[in-house]
Amino acid sequence: MLFAKWARLTVLAGLIGVTACTASAAETPTAKLVRDKLSQQLQGKEITSVTPSPVKGLYEVVLNGHSIIYVDAKVDYVLLGEMVDIKNRASITQARMAELNRTDFNKLPFDQAFKEVRGNGSRKLAVFSDPDCPFCHKLENESLAGVTDVTIYTFLFPLNIHPDAERKSRLIWCAPDRDAAWRAWIDKGVLPENAGTCDTPIAKNLALGEKMAINGTPALIFANGRIVSGAIPKESLEPMLASGGPDAAAAQQ
Repeated sequence: MLFAKWARLTVLAGLIGVTACTASAAETPTAKLVRDKLSQQLQGKEITSVTPSPVKGLYEVVLNGHSIIYVDAKVDYVLLGEMVDIKNRASITQARMAELNRTDFNKLPFDQAFKEVRGNGSRKLAVFSDPDCPFCHKLENESLAGVTDVTIYTFLFPLNIHPDAERKSRLIWCAPDRDAAWRAWIDKGVLPENAGTCDTPIAKNLALGEKMAINGTPALIFANGRIVSGAIPKESLEPMLASGGPDAAAAQQ
């Protein structure tokens, strides 16, 4: 953990890229004072919430809905990094981030994705995927291989680090059977033959991903709304799908 004098917070605000200001309904009077001082320092940037942390005199501040910093009550210092409960050997910050990194699965814009139904399709999973991402291929070829009784919604999410990913995404979306085109690319490296000039949801998907703090692929969204990054191993993915998500899977163990 690193303590920094408040003069550096202006730089921090620029790095986080927050842009608006919202109010919290359940703040204590002291937390409200912290918010007011913080707002002056951040010049109207977004402060999602200010709440007391487990450490006396230290407040958790959520910025832009998903970034966490800690400040003292006088707003003289900012603390960057993880807060760890030594007794329980658990990261308080990571647990809080997991709570923040959640969405309403049923409210996802599924018209911006294509759907694959396996078996009875009873289990639900949404995946933000880049056709040129090697970890996306690993997820498809290893983690999801043989997984059944699941409905998978794939949101095409080409990253700018892959120059040809958007073109491939357009070709796949413009194909008559998008899921078949995706499978042909993943399984055989074959792209559909079309101009790729149809209307696509790619820009909307990128904006949606930014809103949900998704900045890499693959990003998996489970039925309980938890968002998990990376090609999760099959042995970990199966219990998450069976229970509806990471939190539920952990509770059943």
